[in-house]
Amino acid sequence: MPRRLSPLLCASAKQQVINYGTKSEQQAQTEYAFEMACSNIRFGEGVTREVGMDCKSLGHKVCVMTDRNLAKLPPVQTVLESLEVHKVPYKLYDRSRVEPTNESFQDAIDFAKSEDFDVFLAVGGGSVMDTCKAANLYSSNPSAGFLDYVNAPIGKGLPVTHTVKPLIAVTTTAGTGSETTGVAVFDYLPMKAKTGIASRVLRPTLGIVDPDHLRTLPERVAAYSGIDVLCHAIESMTCVPYKERLPRPENPNLRPAYQGCNPISDIWAKHALTIASKYIKRAVFDPEDSEARSQMHLASCYAGIGFGNAGCHLCHGMSYPISGLVRNFKSSDYSQDHPLIPHGLSVVISAPAVFSFTASACPRETPGGSTALRC
Repeated sequence: MPRRLSPLLCASAKQQVINYGTKSEQQAQTEYAFEMACSNIRFGEGVTREVGMDCKSLGHKVCVMTDRNLAKLPPVQTVLESLEVHKVPYKLYDRSRVEPTNESFQDAIDFAKSEDFDVFLAVGGGSVMDTCKAANLYSSNPSAGFLDYVNAPIGKGLPVTHTVKPLIAVTTTAGTGSETTGVAVFDYLPMKAKTGIASRVLRPTLGIVDPDHLRTLPERVAAYSGIDVLCHAIESMTCVPYKERLPRPENPNLRPAYQGCNPISDIWAKHALTIASKYIKRAVFDPEDSEARSQMHLASCYAGIGFGNAGCHLCHGMSYPISGLVRNFKSSDYSQDHPLIPHGLSVVISAPAVFSFTASACPRETPGGSTALRC
């Protein structure tokens, strides 16, 4: 929601008796604080080769998660070679589904529960990383029901109070930013709806951002993931400011992962938007342009940190029903045997209308004036 579209909320907030940090009889007080949270990030060409050393220091048995296509490609082979060189025991799960569902999540969770893993290691795009987050979450608390942690109103939206295992995320696309966020998104098939799980504890312990993995990224995948970067950045900068969010939680541990735009998230989002607007076309249309693809990898990470703390709004919200209602659409460059609408495509369908709306509502808060609309 754009910042100037909540006058009733603002008026209501001014009437509240502010009593910071203590219990109050007032039923609703606006938020007065935000928290900055982010995974550790390691960036550089070839850093994936270090992952064996990371896993060796974190535990004895590693659950490696990827998809069937990536299992045959260099990113996964590099990871497995590194684990073998450093004599780290592992088991490979390669059934992660592009655009995961509750059923594919459950399959990964069952696999994770079958062994006593010390570390989880995701190698792939957002779908693989989100699948690994869910497997880590539920295998660390086997008694939990699947809908316990799923966002309300589809699930119960319970807070995560147990300890999860360390998770390393090796990202192979430049778009989702999932290596920085505490969110796992999936299609809930019984309702034909897209939803997710959001908690700070889901954030990877370490995100590996290695531009080497983008050398073979297909054109459409580069385009849709790059569009996701743009939408992440613009949405996080134009969502409701954290001080307008109601109600303020009684316990700081209950602050949501998505807190509303704030001074820190704005820094990351603006930088991501600047990079993406300069390099996205080059990265999509010239796979040999290593500079452009490397910069888009950084932009994806920056935007992930931004929206991972602020949140998104209309484009991503409306992308859920668009994805959930897919029947037979298959995009080129996606080697899946099931119909799917790539996430970036489902997001950008509504983006022109959404950003025209937010720009006119509060032009000073639209990054770069008309930059959002030109992108």
